[in-house]
Amino acid sequence: MNENTTNDGPMDEDDDNGFQAPTGRFDMPLPEPLPEMPADTRAGFIALIGAPNAGKSTLINQLVGTKVSIVTHKVQTTRTIVRGVAMHGAAQLVFIDTPGIFKPKRRLDRAMVDTAWGGARDADLIALLVDARKGLTEEVENILKRLSSQQAPKVLILNKTDVAKREKLLQLAQKINEFVPFEETFMVSALTGDGTETILDYFASKVPDGPWLFPEDQPSDLPLRILAAEITREKLFERLHEELPYISTVETEQWQARKDGSARIEQTIYVERDSQKSIVLGKRGQTIKAISQAAREELSEIIEAPVHLFLFVKVRENWADDPERYREMGLEFPK
Repeated sequence: MNENTTNDGPMDEDDDNGFQAPTGRFDMPLPEPLPEMPADTRAGFIALIGAPNAGKSTLINQLVGTKVSIVTHKVQTTRTIVRGVAMHGAAQLVFIDTPGIFKPKRRLDRAMVDTAWGGARDADLIALLVDARKGLTEEVENILKRLSSQQAPKVLILNKTDVAKREKLLQLAQKINEFVPFEETFMVSALTGDGTETILDYFASKVPDGPWLFPEDQPSDLPLRILAAEITREKLFERLHEELPYISTVETEQWQARKDGSARIEQTIYVERDSQKSIVLGKRGQTIKAISQAAREELSEIIEAPVHLFLFVKVRENWADDPERYREMGLEFPK
């Protein structure tokens, strides 16, 4: 594999005045033991599946109450299974944000689709999210055909009720239920949060009795360094839209908690060609500087501490054919 290791960074307004970069990858400490739980606890996994850009990431962030999954207008940006944890009364609801299900064309596509169906197969309940504006598309029909063989209880969630007429919603719900008989149908706006409380009530009553699986103040099982990389990837796609293929990726190489409470983070943006590298950098480095600033501001809010973010850009040709990269993303490498 040919990798261009030329660094075009660090890109950050902050300078560490001789600070020596840490050498190892940042490792998260082991989780604290779960505290004593109330009686009659319940816990379970709910898989959110759907076509790309149905609004799964937006909905899971609403349900959890904080950001655990990246949201962009670019399709197929969720690649791995992201678990968001919501507390609702005595119930702990672990929502699985899966990659959008679409017709795969490349190896990475196949891995993402296999991961999505794997998440559905292992869940206690499955929620199909459909964009009400787009309706019953070919992609949704293909999902429904395969969904009928899944054993877990299934519910339908029609999204974007804030921009769709009620008459159309009712017709769409009836048509989809003719393909697969869902136990319940919900209508929500993932963007505004309208209708999400009803969904939480329902799932809280349906998950199995049992102890909580995560600390009640932990919104996700995603390690901070991976979440940080996902946030930078989100800002990358927001800034460049159609100019950059979604196959580009970001890795957090180093993370150091400093004595003053701030964090020093080094990340690498990997692209497949030199022409893509130039797009990411922008004229006189202005594009990557803007991406760095947006990512740093959001990361600071999440960890509630100042962040010193340093971005590098490297060319890694054909990385989408490297099994090691799939393992890093939590994907199975398709044969």
